Amino acid sequence: MPRESKKSKVARVTEFCRRMNELYGQEPSALDWRSPFELVIAVLLSAQTTDVAVNSVTPELFERWGTPAQMAQASPDEVAEVIRRLGFYRTKSQHCVECAQMILADYDGEVPRTMDELVRLPGVGRKTANIVLNKAFGIVEGIAVDTHVFRISQRMGLTTAKTPLEAEKDLLAVIPRELWSDVNSQWIRHGRAVCTARVAKCEECPCSDLCPQRPVRYGAGQTKRKPRRRKAE
Repeated sequence: MPRESKKSKVARVTEFCRRMNELYGQEPSALDWRSPFELVIAVLLSAQTTDVAVNSVTPELFERWGTPAQMAQASPDEVAEVIRRLGFYRTKSQHCVECAQMILADYDGEVPRTMDELVRLPGVGRKTANIVLNKAFGIVEGIAVDTHVFRISQRMGLTTAKTPLEAEKDLLAVIPRELWSDVNSQWIRHGRAVCTARVAKCEECPCSDLCPQRPVRYGAGQTKRKPRRRKAE
């Protein structure tokens, strides 16, 4: 099988993004937040935890410590008690307090608006920073690659990267910049509903013709995944 050209890959993923937009459109964040600071904390808490679980703890959390000044004065143990139903709640509670303290001390209590500044905050990586910039400030510097975006990009043959950070670089190289802002939210929905981790529902996918992983039919109604070509030994 010949190697796909960049031009072909760009055209394929552009059409994929167009269909994702038709399918899912633009929706508000699944996380509940009212300020950039609340969004930073909510996304920080969402690591390896569902949005529903995060939304179940943030009302009390933000009622008590809804600003950097308030959170900076909190005890990590107090925060941990509020968010204890979340995974890694002790580490996250520490990050919440330290993040608020840095915002207060280094940025006059205002959430910074650049990638370099955001990723300095405790508990904030590039994925979180991309979401905050996009949703809170309308600034698009990259694509937030979570587990769903990572999985879909691999299945679509858009990256062979081993990490989300490396995968983002590959995606930015082939997805037109004007499409970056909606990739995370739309691909997450597709990853949860159709291109799931356990079993991809290729027969239900409106984009299966664009995907190298699409099933190939064998006989009466039977399907198997398209075999991968082995490297010559």
